[in-house]
Amino acid sequence: QVQLVESGGGLVHLGGSLQLSCAASGIDFRIYNWAWFRQTPGKERELVGFITSGRNTNYAGFVMGRFTISRDNALKVVYLQMNNLKPDDTGVYYCNYYAGRSPYPRDYSRDYWGQGTQVTVSS
Repeated sequence: QVQLVESGGGLVHLGGSLQLSCAASGIDFRIYNWAWFRQTPGKERELVGFITSGRNTNYAGFVMGRFTISRDNALKVVYLQMNNLKPDDTGVYYCNYYAGRSPYPRDYSRDYWGQGTQVTVSS
């Protein structure tokens, strides 16, 4: 059974940095693409970015070069390095995996999510 455990969140000031981790188990980590999502107050969960099995990355427009996604196949961990954080980045961050073109689990009739990790950015 797949388990996703996000960690690394916390409270930081405007302009600060955090590195989030997502540890996966019960899955052949290396063959999948991995994505980070976030749910900010009052909004639906949105895609932050993704990294493919070939280590290509892509990010949502609001990232603006501030975030970097990386992966360690040996450890089965995907990372989200976040720099120059803003109050609008406050929310709960989640990871998930996919094999096709879409990074959204709903497109694969899958709705499993980890518990997420809370990021709070103060101004």
